[in-house]
Amino acid sequence: MIHNDDLEKLIEKLPFFLCSNLSTHKYKHQLIEIVLDLGRRPEARFITGPEYLSQKLISWQDLDYVTKRVSKFSNENRAGIERTLHRISCIRNRQFLINGLTCRIGRAVVGTASVVRDLLESEQSILILGRPGVGKTTIIREIARVLADEMEKRVIIIDTSNEIAGDSDVPHSGIGRARRMQVAKTELQHQIMIEAVENHMPQVIIIDEIGTELEVLAARTIAEKGVQLVGTTHGNCLENLIKNPSLTDLIGGIQYVTLSDDEAKRRKTQKSVLERKASPAFEIIIEINEQNFWTIHENVKNSIDLFLRGNFRIGQVRKLYLNEKIKIKCQKFQIDSNLSINRGSRLTNSKNSSQLNWYLRNQSEDEKFFKLQKKKLIIYPYSLSNNVLKEVLLKMRFQFVITNEIKKANIIIGLKKHLKQNFKLKNLARQKKIPIYTINQVSIYQITKLLRSITF
Repeated sequence: MIHNDDLEKLIEKLPFFLCSNLSTHKYKHQLIEIVLDLGRRPEARFITGPEYLSQKLISWQDLDYVTKRVSKFSNENRAGIERTLHRISCIRNRQFLINGLTCRIGRAVVGTASVVRDLLESEQSILILGRPGVGKTTIIREIARVLADEMEKRVIIIDTSNEIAGDSDVPHSGIGRARRMQVAKTELQHQIMIEAVENHMPQVIIIDEIGTELEVLAARTIAEKGVQLVGTTHGNCLENLIKNPSLTDLIGGIQYVTLSDDEAKRRKTQKSVLERKASPAFEIIIEINEQNFWTIHENVKNSIDLFLRGNFRIGQVRKLYLNEKIKIKCQKFQIDSNLSINRGSRLTNSKNSSQLNWYLRNQSEDEKFFKLQKKKLIIYPYSLSNNVLKEVLLKMRFQFVITNEIKKANIIIGLKKHLKQNFKLKNLARQKKIPIYTINQVSIYQITKLLRSITF
């Protein structure tokens, strides 16, 4: 990963006795924020933990020195530094005088979006969940750059607090070719979201910190117009989102439904149950558990329905290691607190028989996929990049061989528009009984989706 933090531009705004200490600090590139509170020692918070920077106590003059060298504080008590991603937030006393500053380090980190590159190619709307300070804004900034520069999409960022593209009329280079719309007042964010769609024809809208019912309504409106959304909101997991009344409409909303006697008996539940009201505005949800440890819900509808039934938990865990390798694995499925489903295990619990049948019907595709993983695929690629195909197969942990001889293959994968014209290849495949699978375009998402659908 490549880091760009413009740290020196922030350090030079601090009092001299702090500049000299921070400039030579061995962990300065692991700095998260600097805290300056009146009458207290200045504190730096690193990834490894907090540390005092000086024995000297912060005075009114020190706070005044810093505030005069940054931009003007907004109504949200936030300021920035020109052409950087740093954010300075202030604490005021009862007379509205500034008696504390939090200087948060902003970084553009190239490579953070590699964990979910395939999800971005799917063109589905993505919501990122995480607690404050876990790195949601850094991730969404890199997603904007990838979508705009590498996927050549028309991307517009709704930058309410100037955290994504910096405190300047000229956006920071960390967002690439993406465009940025600033918001004069936080309460107007939902209006700017709609304005972006109506006036600037974006393919992707990026929103940081969706928090009010009006913003949720605007997000649903944009989703209905066919624009891809990428947004963030506070919360540790999907359960927090479901239980948050102002945000629950992002995932379709929750309502009480009264079942008939027969249906309640069939489900073995009470007559009044919770169910999802509508389709979610975001089809994919990413939970940022740690900076390099993410939980993915690729089918939000299914995840919410399972959660509301109170019996299952399904998740995909992705981890990015220091050597930039990505590992993907599925969590165990669980039914109630005393019954767990391991692939291949026998399920015996008469009380949950109806739920098990429902589970097995919905998980049949997964079972086929895991059976396929155990087979050795001998693939003849047609009009496909071998490197892209190998990358997907390795990530999905397939046993495979890529061959140039059709007779040796047990599967053919190729571009639909090219295979359509090759009658000779199709006839030979029919004679040898080799199945042909096609994709519309060469992308990691399309190949992954195809491999999950293959059966023998």
